[in-house]
Amino acid sequence: MLTPDEIREIEAAIHSYEHRAAGCLEALKIAQAHRRWVSDETVRDVAALLGMGPAEVESVATFYSLIFRQPVGRHVILVCDSVSCWLLGYERLFAHLDRRLGLKPGQTTADGEFTLLPTACLGACDRAPALMIDDELYGNLDEAKLDALLDACRQKDRA
Repeated sequence: MLTPDEIREIEAAIHSYEHRAAGCLEALKIAQAHRRWVSDETVRDVAALLGMGPAEVESVATFYSLIFRQPVGRHVILVCDSVSCWLLGYERLFAHLDRRLGLKPGQTTADGEFTLLPTACLGACDRAPALMIDDELYGNLDEAKLDALLDACRQKDRA
């Protein structure tokens, strides 16, 4: 069930849309910001709030790769696997994340800290290989830079 805070945020975000259904993606993003992922129950609740069918909301949720339909870790690592990143070493990043965190694409660490997901494009071809951790984009990566980013995430969690 959507919380009163989530409902208030969704209503505020979609108030300027002529049709409530036009705010579907925004509503899903708000729910995900509170829960880290969008469950089937959340899809049904968003549908009811917006006057849509659950299948309509599900189609939006599954179309956008940044709406997570399964539980994810506290930090989501999206590794770009576009042509530029592929040519410039994204496989090296995946291999390093596997060595460092024991993660293959699609997996979450046992402690729930990190989830590793490939993504089609981050729009950072000029800085390939690139990845995004949470909402921050990083480019021109190598193993040392990646280690520093992972350590920073862990430090932030401890603070």
